[in-house]
Amino acid sequence: MSTLPPCPQCQSAYTYEDGAQLVCPECAHEWSANVAERAEAADVGLVVKDVHGAVLADGDAVVLIKDLKIKGSSSSVKVGTKVKGIRLVEGDHNIDCKIAGFGAMQLKSEFVKKA
Repeated sequence: MSTLPPCPQCQSAYTYEDGAQLVCPECAHEWSANVAERAEAADVGLVVKDVHGAVLADGDAVVLIKDLKIKGSSSSVKVGTKVKGIRLVEGDHNIDCKIAGFGAMQLKSEFVKKA
């Protein structure tokens, strides 16, 4: 059973889900469940944002916004390459992923946008 966050307006603990929205029965405030997920991710401590400021999560798909040269190779990963199933990690290169034709890589979140 997942616990729902308290109402951001009145802090009531009696919130409930109504489709994709969360609703507070005491003050009738409605808000998106995605906002609640982002708030829970912020409590965890690791918040990774793409170039446009969208919060990334494990398993998301991203698109490269710049050609990236591969260290130790003459090839590069081209702009527009879609990467599925990312994993967030601590550090300078905060995205672990596998790119078809290149294998396992680490990317910086400043060179990707959420797909």
